[in-house]
Amino acid sequence: MKTHQLNVYRGPCAILSDLNIDVPQGKWTSVIGPNGAGKSSLLQAIAGLLKWDGSITIDGVDISAFTKKDLAKKIAWLDQGSSSPDELGDSLSVYEVVMLGRLPHQGWLHLPSETDHLLVEQALKQSDAWHLRQRPLQQLSGGERQRVLLARLIAVGSDILLMDEPLANLDPPHQADFLKWQVNLLGQGKTLVTVLHEIHFALRADHVIMLNKGKLHFQGSSQDPATHQALIALFDGRIRLEKLGGDWIALPN
Repeated sequence: MKTHQLNVYRGPCAILSDLNIDVPQGKWTSVIGPNGAGKSSLLQAIAGLLKWDGSITIDGVDISAFTKKDLAKKIAWLDQGSSSPDELGDSLSVYEVVMLGRLPHQGWLHLPSETDHLLVEQALKQSDAWHLRQRPLQQLSGGERQRVLLARLIAVGSDILLMDEPLANLDPPHQADFLKWQVNLLGQGKTLVTVLHEIHFALRADHVIMLNKGKLHFQGSSQDPATHQALIALFDGRIRLEKLGGDWIALPN
């Protein structure tokens, strides 16, 4: 997936401008930047939720050529604000919420197929939420809701998964599970794009995109020393990177 001279707007204001980025297929890309850098806006534009101009292409095809339903099959989206049950009402069970992820694959007024039920079950088990399936979403904790919404994302079966702060409300054991889910999804050939504030997790990705003040600051391999220098510069030298085991962690400088 690539963008060329991408400009993203909220109302009349350009939030992002002249972005030329390359998201490697079948890899995990993390998006990093200070507050207000435009990270969420980038994902929302790719998901078709914000006005943009320039180009966004998947396998060389501009996404404007896809119908909304076909785009929903190719790109699944997890919003950082979607952990609230309000947007889904107060009567849906966990199972029904995850089944919403299968809507792009269902015909008008068609009941869920056997395949739909199988994929929902697999997604709930993968996110450790199967035992919650009969519970109303509104009765869950923030962390439980986040796991359910991750299951809904997985159930879509899209090639590209966009996740805005997917670790929000997850406790450390489920953050560790999230990393395992990432590996599993990559093994299925998925392309993952995550906005993360946790730099130590972001640096576990294959590829890093850094944004600052609506512009591209840097993009490159997470293990490249040039990426690490750009990351330190991104935060005005106020962090330093240290190696801990096989991982890089960011500490206040």
